[in-house]
Formats: sequence, C-alpha cells, structure tokens
Amino acid sequence: MAVWTLGINHTTAPLDLRERFSFALDQVGPTLTSLRSALSRQPETTLISTCNRTEIYCAGEQTQLQNTLEWMAQSGGVSADTLRSHAYVLEGGLAARHAFRVASGLDSMVLGESQILGQIKHAVRAAEAAGTMGTTLSQLFQRSFAVAKEVRTSTEIGAHSISMAAAAVRLAGQLFENLGEINVLFVGAGEMIELSATHFAAKKPRKLAIANRTLARGEELALKFGAEVMRLAELPERLHEFDVVISCTASTLPLIGLGSVERALKKRRHRPMFMVDLAVPRDIEAEVKALDDVYLYTVDDLAGVVQTAHANRQAAVAQAEAIVDAGVQSFLHWIEQRDSVPLIQQLNAQAEEWRLTEIARAQKLLAKGQDIESVLEAMSKGLSQKMLHGALAELRAGDTQARERATEAVRHFFLRNGR
Repeated sequence: MAVWTLGINHTTAPLDLRERFSFALDQVGPTLTSLRSALSRQPETTLISTCNRTEIYCAGEQTQLQNTLEWMAQSGGVSADTLRSHAYVLEGGLAARHAFRVASGLDSMVLGESQILGQIKHAVRAAEAAGTMGTTLSQLFQRSFAVAKEVRTSTEIGAHSISMAAAAVRLAGQLFENLGEINVLFVGAGEMIELSATHFAAKKPRKLAIANRTLARGEELALKFGAEVMRLAELPERLHEFDVVISCTASTLPLIGLGSVERALKKRRHRPMFMVDLAVPRDIEAEVKALDDVYLYTVDDLAGVVQTAHANRQAAVAQAEAIVDAGVQSFLHWIEQRDSVPLIQQLNAQAEEWRLTEIARAQKLLAKGQDIESVLEAMSKGLSQKMLHGALAELRAGDTQARERATEAVRHFFLRNGR
C-alpha cells in the first residue's frame, strides 16, 4: 500500500498562491470526489485546507504523485511547473511523519499551537462524509491524533506559545497607547475570531463589535464578550467607527475594499487604523496596505512576531520529534503487516478447505461403521499430508538451488528448533 502527500504551506508558497488553493469546509467533499475521479483505481483521499496550508493525502496500490500534482495545479488555475516549485511531495514514512508533525503543531507558523488538530479532525470527518477515506488514511490520522495528544501531554511544546491572536494584540499595543480606549471590530465568528476576541477582551477596550453573515452565530459570540452585533452589509458605513479591525471569514472574495477604507479614513480625519486579515483567501483587499494611516497585517506578516518564543521550546521540540518518530515506525509496521493480509487470508482459506475435506471424509467412514480411533488416525494423517505436500515436493525438486531455498524455508517454518 502506497501513501503520498502533496502540499503547500506558509514556508513554501506566498499568500497570493495559497489563496488559489483554499477550500472551505463545504467544498471539501466535491473537491475530493473530483480528485479521486482524476486518479486511477480510486485511491483513498483527504484534503486539509487552512489559512497556512493546503495538503492532499492519498493512499492506494501505487503512488500517483504526478497525476495528483497536475490535478491540484488545474484546480488552482496555475501550471504544474509553478505549483511544483512551491510544493512538497512526500511518500511512505516521510508522508506519515509530516502528518504527525502537522497534527502536533511542529509544522505550524505558531510552534506548538493546538488549533490545527481541530482543523485536521474537521477535514477527516469531511472526507468520511464524502466516502473517500479508507482504512489506511483512517489509521494514519487516528495515529496522528494519538501522537499529537502525547506530544501535548508529555512535552512543553505549547509553553510560551504566541498565537496569531496574541500577536495581533501585541502589535495593536505598539500603535495605540491605551488599548482600553479603542473600538475593536471582528469580522466573522469562527474559531480564530473567537480566540482573537478573547485576547482583545482581556484588554477591556471601549467597544467590541462583531459583524457576521449569520446574525445568530454573531449574537452567540457577542453575548460571550459583551459585544455589539452588526450585519456585514453595514461594514462600509460603519468602518470609520473602529480603530482595530480583525477579519477572518470563509468568503472567497474580499469583504473590505480599498474604497471603503479610504472613505473610513476620511471620516476619521486620518486617525490610524490597525487591521489584521487572518483569512485565506483574504478578506481585505491587498491595496489597502499602501494607504497612509492604515497598518494592515496578513497571516504571513505575523510570522516574525509569533516565533519570538521559539528558542525557549527547543528542548520540547526534540522530545516531540522523538514521539513523532516512534509513531511513524509504528504506522509503517502496521502498513507492512497489512500488506501480508491477502496472503494470510489465502492460507486460512486453504487450511479451512483441507479441514472441511477431512471432516467430510471422516464422517463418511464413521457412517460406514469404522471405529472412531481409526477414523481419527486417518483424519490426522490426511491433514498432515496436505499441509506437508507442497514443502515435500519442493525438497524433491531437481534444481539444486531450489532445493536449498526450500530446505531453508522448511527449517524456518516447520523446524524452529531444528537448526
């Protein structure tokens, strides 16, 4: 069984390329179906898509990396050569090791962050719902969850971690003298926005507001933080009210355009605005960054900030890598054992056929009145002869080399103490 991975992440591809390969959770099922139909023999497939990475995991009778690459390039509207220059392709143990490192937060922009584990679990459930998961990938990801749990509980990999949300608060504090006097707007209501709201709420800003496509989810989050709720349609007219804007939605198009920000700055009389776009694809038009009095940060811009505590975790990283390596070896051993399953099934079927044949023969002899002892003797001899027939035939073969190989095999399988 072959396992392979193809992906791009924050270290290999720029944001504008990653945007092309961003898939919302409701797109995962149809996307996996399309991928599977583009590959031969319908391999198992799973797709992980976050703001920092898009990765395809496959398992099948043989590796199909080139076809996988071509399909992915076409889905993003780029050439295969362009994608290849930014992608990583991994097979076998290297693919498993990568999956375990990703789940454990070792491959994240924020070293040791735990959010990625939940994102992988969502991706696995989406693949299961689409019917593209199989035994091999299921084992791979279930083992990745176990490795991640061990890393989290046995090491201090998450200690001193600076999250994206914490980094945003830190940067805002460098721009505004008193965070208790600012108005903060959150666009979206997902996990990243909730985390960001938690960090900003701790600074007790003057006002918090949440703009979301569905008011119900926005109201639920607003209630938790004592925030105001607004519709996305209100953004253009109310943007000027906010000093800080944090956005992270699943929209495929920008929600905050250059014109809206320009009008907001005019109404603010060019008082500075701090904006953080955590979405991929981006929620805020890239041109906004060029405006005076606007400080716009994307997920890639925050990379330097979130790594400031990296040196403090090197000992924990070494421990985590050891746990990952052990998990990889265990998974590869499982793969090797699974490859033997068809042969084991054939052996069991052959043995069962011999057993049923001898039982039927014994029953006929008993029906004819033969005594039980002689019938049992005949049945045991019949089974022994059937089991040894193939080995004895090989030992009597005319070819010297074949006899030597057969002798070694017979000693190994039948005469464990016969050396």
